[in-house]
Amino acid sequence: MSYSKTFRLTSLALGLTAGVALAHSGVQNPAVMARMVNMSSIADQMKVLGAMAKGQSDFELSTAQTALKEISLLSGATQAHFTAPETDPKSEARPEIWTSFEDFTKRSKDLEALALGLAGSVTDLETLRAGMGQLGASCKACHSQYRE
Repeated sequence: MSYSKTFRLTSLALGLTAGVALAHSGVQNPAVMARMVNMSSIADQMKVLGAMAKGQSDFELSTAQTALKEISLLSGATQAHFTAPETDPKSEARPEIWTSFEDFTKRSKDLEALALGLAGSVTDLETLRAGMGQLGASCKACHSQYRE
């Protein structure tokens, strides 16, 4: 990997980390902060995939597969972050998460399986684009019901 590419990737990672910290400033509850970081990490991986799908960055199969595997891993951890009905004024979680926890858990497991399946089946830009529609629909379905 060239120095300039390494520098750009490092700069991007630092920028994303700073963005997460700034977006979650003022959160008092550590459990809420942990779940916000988990969800933001999923969003960060979606941005990597979205940039490739939109042609804003070059398609790189290994990067796409890594992002999809990370989404799967993070989605699998989501339910653990929401087991206790923790609250914080900065939280965007709706109370329905805990009154419909079985459905919430199913949705996170569905995203976990979908992302892992796509990590094994994405081979080029077109298959990534097709998969992005599925990923976006899965995220939207959960957010529309369980996020402010």
